[in-house]
Amino acid sequence: MASDIKQLETKLWAAADELRANSNLTSAQYSEPVLGLIFLKFVDGKFKQAKADLEQKAKNPNGRTRSITKEHYQAQGLLYIPEEARYEYLINLPEGGNVGQKINNAMKLIETENESLAGVLPKDYTKLDSQIILTLLKKFNEIPDNLNGDAFGQIYEYFLGNFALSEGQGGGEFFTPQSIVKLIVEILEPYHGKIFDPACGSGGMFVQSLEFIQRHLEEKKKNLATREIAIYGQEKTDQTVRLAKMNLAIHGLSSDIKQGNTYYEDLHDGVGKFDFTMANPPFNVDNIDGAKIQNDPRFPYGLPTTQKGSVTNGNYIWIQIFLSSLSPKGRAGFVMANSASDAGNSENEIRKQMIEGGLVDVMVAVGPNMFYNVTLPVTLWFLDKNKKTRKDEILFIDARNIYTQVDRAHRKWDDAQVEQISGIVRSYRGEEGSKKYADVKGLCKVASLEEVRSAGYSLNPGRYVGVVESETTDEDFESSVKALHAEFLNLTDDAHALEKKIADNFKKLF
Repeated sequence: MASDIKQLETKLWAAADELRANSNLTSAQYSEPVLGLIFLKFVDGKFKQAKADLEQKAKNPNGRTRSITKEHYQAQGLLYIPEEARYEYLINLPEGGNVGQKINNAMKLIETENESLAGVLPKDYTKLDSQIILTLLKKFNEIPDNLNGDAFGQIYEYFLGNFALSEGQGGGEFFTPQSIVKLIVEILEPYHGKIFDPACGSGGMFVQSLEFIQRHLEEKKKNLATREIAIYGQEKTDQTVRLAKMNLAIHGLSSDIKQGNTYYEDLHDGVGKFDFTMANPPFNVDNIDGAKIQNDPRFPYGLPTTQKGSVTNGNYIWIQIFLSSLSPKGRAGFVMANSASDAGNSENEIRKQMIEGGLVDVMVAVGPNMFYNVTLPVTLWFLDKNKKTRKDEILFIDARNIYTQVDRAHRKWDDAQVEQISGIVRSYRGEEGSKKYADVKGLCKVASLEEVRSAGYSLNPGRYVGVVESETTDEDFESSVKALHAEFLNLTDDAHALEKKIADNFKKLF
């Protein structure tokens, strides 16, 4: 079944991408309408199954059928789809008509009948050629109506990832690669409770949290995993909020996602509220107005400032947002620029207080090319307000040499590699069923508070785990050279893009 889904998503993407190439639209303009059609196919399939079931149950012995209202569907947690928004109606539209307008109308009808989607669905289909829309509708009709939510969500996420890849920097803002998200979730272990992502993008952290719970329920760990989760998110851009809500709806998740600038707005009144906080925030953001958040309770250690008093950048703003959002037993896991692990001055003071307070639990060094929008290596931080016996130690993992090469410019972790890294954390915590923890040179090290003090409160895993000394074979050397060459080519591409941007800016100035 998994291989069938993989073949189907690859086939659908190839068709959609070919149609985009023959239009005058960019990937950014094309992505939301296409994702909207995938969403439409999914909700229509669920509606048709429910309709048949309800009609069967509504029949009484004398052959009459009781009337079925939209409330009957919504009582089952399903969306009600009006007739002119149903897939069968749309796929049979005449080729000569204004198909784009009909799709826009279908999206409006669904929103009208289902308040939770008000203002969410895309309605810019008049930008697409009618023939392109009809071709896409017919291609997506190859998706079976009885496909479950997980498989449909897999197709949706596959399209999200490919659009992010083709959009480059912009697309990376709304999509975090699945293997990174999966590792964060596996280490946080959100079995139940309130989950928060203040830079939620397309909602990938929430989707993986659901999959984590479902997997553990299937493994009969019912003493830990429950479906009692509540999802809260915040995102700056309206388009990305809509993508997230569609993604979560496809996975059958209800949510409270609000649009707002997290630097300045705490729209969920989130201090001390959440059991789990996870995020991939933008790095090194400058020009944050410190005056607007000077007395904000989300920043218990104060704002990171330069000697002149201005905010340095957003990294330690984000770190404190994550930390302050946690309940007394809460955990946080997030992606952060490597520079934050060793940053000096006021940032070092904030880091020192967090470390001395026993809040930093695990640090994972990640190699380059794991993200669509970040070619350089990054670090995953894990905070825990309830470390108890581990209060005076921190686990450092150097995972830079753990990866699977996807293509010249991109890497990922496969499931076995995610399990390898998260397994180290479980053994460090002494969790039931895990192996006994032991430091492994070049891979992992539990450092005492005194060792971290001696290192100037650095949270760089490379400072602690050491390097494995081994003989280098010709094969190892060839592999290293190829990896370095791939990274060099990637950096060269970035440099050329930057040169072009600078040249374009000069043209605007003169």
